[in-house]
Amino acid sequence: MPYTPAPSGSASTADAVEQAEVSASRPAGSVRTRFASRKVLLLSHAVLAAVLLVSVVVAIGLGPAVVTPGETARHLWAALSGGCIDRDEVTTYQIVWQIRTPRVLLAALVGAGLSAVGVAIQAMVRNALADPFVLGVSSGASVGAVGVTVTGGLAVFGIYAVSVGAFLGALVASLMVYVSASSRGALSPLRLVLTGVAMSLGFQAVMSLIIYAAPDSEATSMVLYWTMGSFGAASWGALPVVSAVVLAGLALLHRYGRALDVLSLGDETAASLGFAPDRHRKALLVLVSLITGVMVAVSGAIAFVGLVMPHVVRMVVGAPHARVLVVAPLVGAIFMVWVDLAARTLVAPRELPLGVITALVGVPVFITLMRRRGYTFGGR
Repeated sequence: MPYTPAPSGSASTADAVEQAEVSASRPAGSVRTRFASRKVLLLSHAVLAAVLLVSVVVAIGLGPAVVTPGETARHLWAALSGGCIDRDEVTTYQIVWQIRTPRVLLAALVGAGLSAVGVAIQAMVRNALADPFVLGVSSGASVGAVGVTVTGGLAVFGIYAVSVGAFLGALVASLMVYVSASSRGALSPLRLVLTGVAMSLGFQAVMSLIIYAAPDSEATSMVLYWTMGSFGAASWGALPVVSAVVLAGLALLHRYGRALDVLSLGDETAASLGFAPDRHRKALLVLVSLITGVMVAVSGAIAFVGLVMPHVVRMVVGAPHARVLVVAPLVGAIFMVWVDLAARTLVAPRELPLGVITALVGVPVFITLMRRRGYTFGGR
């Protein structure tokens, strides 16, 4: 739960959070200035939403069979409204609605989720290099997927067996990290990061051992491709669960915006303000692990999105997480839609792993951020 008021006669948690938000942002100006800033933020949000909508329509239309944006919008409207199409348009309609639309929507959801979770984890562990996979969740999901693919387990789930295995692996990894990092009921940021890194390396070793012992080279190739990220298996059947978890997770993370401001100041400062950092950190760990596990189960491991996007957004909107958590999901969604489009069109008919493209883009961007004069991680 986000906040619990302190006893009367002392500074309340809400007051403490407000102080943290002020200290995390730029010096407060006049009421008119703050109103203008909020207006600019809303305008930016509207512009990014429009850009995302255009990106989705364009990405759905592009591919080996090119469909114009107008025709794409017409087919989408026919699918949503139950309209009719001509008989000679059935093939194009199936390409637009059955094949590309779920893939592009899944890319947008995963991009939004990775960016938001990256924002939360960087504040939660107070580490500018943290991303959604620093807790070992991605590696645990990879072990689950590799195990299912190589052994043929969980066959009862049919085509969703790999996704179910990945999700179970993510849950096991989250539990192991939580149990190992806890000490006398406390969950310190440093212990959490070190435990997550150690668990991640351990899971990667297990995955390598399974691949090495796998008798089927085709299965091994598929596993290696999956662990670098892909939306090739996207379908309408996978979207409801992912949409529900990611959208609900984004809403909950936004409620934790001020709590993340306080956590980013350090546990001693938070405690002096009447704030319980351990309780909020445990709740956030469960939340980000659930979101990450669901995303990795349907897309594989995609690096650098959760690491770079939060820093890019902080440079534009500032450090307060209430602002960052509004903008970062939209920026991440737009970025991932175009990354997926590049992955399936640059070397068509073959498909590039998403992790290759995000790394090629993310590494130079991150180095540029580090070398940028006047920028320190945190947006100030």
